[in-house]
Amino acid sequence: MGIIAWIILGALAGWIASLIMRTDAEQGAVANVIIGILGALLGGFLMQAFGASGVNGFSFYSLLVAVGGAVLLIAVVRAFRGRSHRV
Repeated sequence: MGIIAWIILGALAGWIASLIMRTDAEQGAVANVIIGILGALLGGFLMQAFGASGVNGFSFYSLLVAVGGAVLLIAVVRAFRGRSHRV
């Protein structure tokens, strides 16, 4: 996957994860891309650890893996910050 595809996948995954975790108002577009790309790496690593394929191209499955990793990443960051998000 090329760098442009990683950025697009990261942006989509980070944005969807921020909507799920209700952090969209706290972070901008650049943070969404970074969280999405890191989430794709984390999700891909975890999926491969369990014997499934990770992020292997620009597909719906890869987007789901990236969103799952990004949600997990946001949850871990929240836990280490020690602050809970209130609606």
